This record gives sequence, C-alpha cells and structure tokens, in this order.
Amino acid sequence: MGGESMTHTAPRSGGTGSGPVGSRTGQRLSGLAVALGLVLFLGGFAWAAVVYLPYTVPTSSMTPTIDAGDRVLAQRVDGADVRRGDVVVFKDTTWGNVPMVKRVVAVGGDTVSCCQDGKLKVNGKEIDEPYLADGTPAEITGFPTVKVPEGRLFLLGDERGSSVDSTAHLTDAASGSVARGAVEARVDAVVWPMNGLLERPTGFEALGTLSSPGPLRTIAALVIAGAVLVLGGGAYGPVAKRAGAARARRASAEPAGVR
Repeated sequence: MGGESMTHTAPRSGGTGSGPVGSRTGQRLSGLAVALGLVLFLGGFAWAAVVYLPYTVPTSSMTPTIDAGDRVLAQRVDGADVRRGDVVVFKDTTWGNVPMVKRVVAVGGDTVSCCQDGKLKVNGKEIDEPYLADGTPAEITGFPTVKVPEGRLFLLGDERGSSVDSTAHLTDAASGSVARGAVEARVDAVVWPMNGLLERPTGFEALGTLSSPGPLRTIAALVIAGAVLVLGGGAYGPVAKRAGAARARRASAEPAGVR
C-alpha cells in the first residue's frame, strides 16, 4: 500500500463556539457605544423634562397655528423674557384662572389698535401677520387704541373670529392686558401632530428683538444620537456572530489538503 496520508485543515477561529463573538476591541467599543448612547438618550429626556412643559390645547382659538387637541411643548420662561410675537401659556384669575394659550402682540408701553388698512397696528406700525389664515382680517370687530400698562402684555388668538382674548377684556382695569408674571411658558413646538417648531413672526422685528427658539433641536439630536449608538452597539454581537458563522461555513467547504 502506498504511504499517502490524508490531512484536514484545522478549524479557523470565529466558529459557532460558546465563547464571546467578535474581537475583544470590537466588544469593548460596542459596550462603550451602548453606555454613551444611554447617557445621551436618557440625558436628553431629562433635559427636556426640566426645560419644557407639555400642554394639550383644548380650543381652536390659535388656529391655524395650533388646532384644538394639539399637543405642544412650552419652554419654561420668566415673564420678563417674553417678546412680541411669542405664543405663551399663562394663567390669569380674571380670565378664568386656567391655562390659556395666546399670542403676545404688544408689551408694556406699547400702543395697539385695530384695524387700519385691515391690519393690526402697534406703535404706529402696521404688523404683517402671516400666521393668520388666508383672507382672515386682523380683527373681526376692531378695537380702539389701547396703551398697554408697564409690566403687562396684550394677547390675541390667531383665530380672531372666536378667540376670547384681550379684546374681550378691554373694559377691565388693565384694558385687557395680562401681567408678565402670569406667563408660565412659551410654546416652542407642536409635537402632536408633528408640525415642528413654531416660526418666529418677522412682522414684529422692527419693534424690537424677537425671542430665540429653545433647545428643543439640540435635545432631539441628543435623543436620536443616543438611540443610534444603543442600537448600533447592541447589534455588534449578533452581526459578529453571523460573520463568524459565515467564515466557518466557507472554511468547512474548502477541499482537504493532500501531501
């Protein structure tokens, strides 16, 4: 008989054994990604809980900007930081002492009136209001010139035909205005349905500085980045296992060596 002998190639690493899959460096990096992702994800939600308050708007007084039943996120702000054009959540005893959502159109020291040429006028300037529904007048009934007391705000709903706002309280001692201290928060975005951030109305720019958006975009970016890192890090193990199994199948399919 001949002296030939058959030898088989040794099994390669990365098979389907019960040990850890993937390289040690890969395992460490995946664990770090999951840990960092959890920090970003949970940290984003914690930041949002500190900065924002959720509200459900019960009426259509802010249509078309905010419809009845919409869920909004409102940034906690001091009343002193409120600017013209802001949509705010406030509570005033003479208005029913319940949270209400309206738009600030004038602040303490301003004179406001309506309507000349069909537009709201603040400090003698006609205000462009693109947030009103097309063809909607700046005010259905009109109102005389009002001097807003210092430290107070004059507010209107974007649905001027049905909104119970400062125009409904003109005979009050403060001429329909609300104290800055009554403001609880400034609406930053409509989150359900997902209409996104509210636009800052440029029609008030000539009268003073507009407010800046809150950190909602940054918070959303942190939450999304955290979710991606958690999912990516968690997927490393299964992906590495499948890759190792594929290498093992290729190795077993190779012909045996002969010598």
